Amino acid sequence: MIYDIISSVPFLISLTLGAYILGVWVRTKSKISMLNPMLIAIPIIISFLLLSDIPPQHYIQSNRLITFMLGPCVVALGLTLYDHRTMIATHAVSILTAVVVGSVVGVVSVVFMCRWLDMDEIFVSSMSAKSVTLPIALDVSHPLGGNAAITAVSVAVCGLFGGVCGPMILRWLGIRNPVAVGAAMGSASHGIGTARALEEGAVQGAVSGLCMGLMGVATAALAPLLMQWLSL
Repeated sequence: MIYDIISSVPFLISLTLGAYILGVWVRTKSKISMLNPMLIAIPIIISFLLLSDIPPQHYIQSNRLITFMLGPCVVALGLTLYDHRTMIATHAVSILTAVVVGSVVGVVSVVFMCRWLDMDEIFVSSMSAKSVTLPIALDVSHPLGGNAAITAVSVAVCGLFGGVCGPMILRWLGIRNPVAVGAAMGSASHGIGTARALEEGAVQGAVSGLCMGLMGVATAALAPLLMQWLSL
């Protein structure tokens, strides 16, 4: 009886939302910007699934509504882009340059890091698209022979690291221009980075959302070519 309740769709959706809201509350009360809500929500959810013996696949299926809403949320970023269209047009060359360079560096750095650590080629293929949103990353890594699980983990870690440490690293480097901050966050840390950029400001969020989309297109086009060139 209890298992039927805690494994039901309404309960698991409530668990997801509740864990995230708790993460937001903890960060707000602690005023520690590095405490990303996802860093708090993920351990709570994983611990619950392990203790209750609920299969991860069942949890994923039960939260399809939340997954579906990610699409409209991304589309909603278009409103911010529209509000700052003049500014974005002014910096179009800089934004496109940041995306292309970010895509190339993202792929090349993974190849050299994995080979330096003497890791199997499957890690190279799986992590090559770590800096783009997960659906695109899976489509990029699969034809290259990547593993979906490794790709998902690398994308999540990359997004969390950027969302937690990105603004701090940029400030440490003296990068405070809103366009530059947004381009860096969107190009390196996809959706999680964009959510963090929106907290920094509307301009940062608009540019980050644009770069997140462009980064997916650029990586999908360049990753196979770069991987083929680097394997020669």
